[in-house]
Amino acid sequence: MSHATADLYDEYGDSLQVATPMFTSYGGKKKFSGMISTVKCHEDNSYVRSTLEQSGNGKVLVVDGGGSLRCALLGDMLAELGIKNGWSGVVVYGCIRDSGEIGAMDIGVKALNTNPKKSLKKDIGERDVTVTFAGVNFIPGHYLYADEDGIVVSDKEV
Repeated sequence: MSHATADLYDEYGDSLQVATPMFTSYGGKKKFSGMISTVKCHEDNSYVRSTLEQSGNGKVLVVDGGGSLRCALLGDMLAELGIKNGWSGVVVYGCIRDSGEIGAMDIGVKALNTNPKKSLKKDIGERDVTVTFAGVNFIPGHYLYADEDGIVVSDKEV
């Protein structure tokens, strides 16, 4: 990522969406960016896995877990899968687990919190639909930029 989110905001201002600050950075990569791909799921990470199994080509997976803190939607095995398949990062509106291991991995991960409990595996969810949380519409094909200061989203690559 060539630009810090603060610099991007200074340059592009209100043409960017700025996520409400509620996320903690857990990944070893503190700055990450890429085209958005989305998963919408509730306490079931089947679609997170199937998406990270595909080639990411530097994309960022945005997971709308409804803000649930009852279980984790991403752990070290799925983060490793993301790295192997070229994903730049994952933003989870929910929890992750294995945060110590993920902190040593070369992938960006932001989430609300941690929870050691596994999610369900019922293959229920949606992929590449617009999801909305933290005051932002995350639209597949738009671009996400994240760093220590937060998350901004643009409808074009900046």
